[in-house]
Amino acid sequence: MDPVFDRLEATIRARRDAPADTSYTASLFAKGRPKIAQKLGEEAVETVIAACSGDEASIVPEAADLMFHLAVLLADAGAEPRRRARGTGAARGCRRTDREGWADGLTCSPSACGRGRGRA
Repeated sequence: MDPVFDRLEATIRARRDAPADTSYTASLFAKGRPKIAQKLGEEAVETVIAACSGDEASIVPEAADLMFHLAVLLADAGAEPRRRARGTGAARGCRRTDREGWADGLTCSPSACGRGRGRA
């Protein structure tokens, strides 16, 4: 696992049961999964807009917001990072991946997937 994502997920877990007025993360959990999913969708749209607008400087911050809200949604669903990572590659029929860490299973080599392309 990547240390940055390990810290992010640990922080999200620590704030899950905190009072809603103590952090943004705690307030998201207090509002429930529909609000978390809504925020994820908003951040996804903002990331796409940044990517298509030609404003290169805004892509990374928007992508970071998107990844944060995705991590909150996954935590709310009780998904464990290593289980998520293993399950993604297996769902695509991958026998192995080229990368290790937080994104295990997200990128497949052509030989592993047998699909003739590097990304599923």
